[in-house]
Amino acid sequence: MKIASINVNGIREAVGRGFLDWLANQDADVVCVQNLKAKSFELDDSILYPEGYEGYFLDAEQDGFSGVGLYCRKIPKAIMYGLGFEQCDHEGRFLQADYDRFSIASFLMPDGSDPQAKETFMAQYQEYLGKMARKRREYIICGTWHVAHKTIDLENWADNQTTPGFKPEERAWMDQVLGPTGFIDTFREINRDAGEYTWWPALDQDQPRSRQEGWRLDYQMVGPNFRRHVVDAWIDYDATFSEFAPLIVEYDLSL
Repeated sequence: MKIASINVNGIREAVGRGFLDWLANQDADVVCVQNLKAKSFELDDSILYPEGYEGYFLDAEQDGFSGVGLYCRKIPKAIMYGLGFEQCDHEGRFLQADYDRFSIASFLMPDGSDPQAKETFMAQYQEYLGKMARKRREYIICGTWHVAHKTIDLENWADNQTTPGFKPEERAWMDQVLGPTGFIDTFREINRDAGEYTWWPALDQDQPRSRQEGWRLDYQMVGPNFRRHVVDAWIDYDATFSEFAPLIVEYDLSL
């Protein structure tokens, strides 16, 4: 099973830069997209239902803001829209597809431009993650968490310790998610190297991403029982339709 996750940072702009061509060549079972910045009713059918996929979307109430989606080859048994708390649901930040043995979610954390809003969200989300971890069902939570967890997850970490996304309290929160709460960072199960990033604050399109200063803000998180199912994980640096790069993980599972 191959799952891809990508913050498109505006779905229509990403389509104009080749997103649908990229999608057609992925042979992914599920593609999780974040930060659509468009209402789903505004989108063409070519975006809503690309060949071979069923599209599901949760829009933000605010125009041109947030929103998440799932492109699924196999129709899920159920779709869950939101998490039941206002900030998440009104801003279109969590969408979950349920299959027989596990669920796959597309998730977008607030970016920290409003620190109080992000702090409030993280507290409510932490409570929900704890409930998820106690259930018998397994989860794969894909998306932009807007936290670089360790010093190897961004360039110039020493100069960014007060920058949203690398503040001590945000990293401590991630320590809880990946510690007592029990989730696993699938990418780091495969790759422990520094210099692996999914977002670039000042992307130079003429320079290879591997030479640029970036941050790893995107994750596919699973419970401890799914650790053994992670086969491979990589970042698609060649996909340049967004300031973010796709994170792709293969599992020895089927839908």
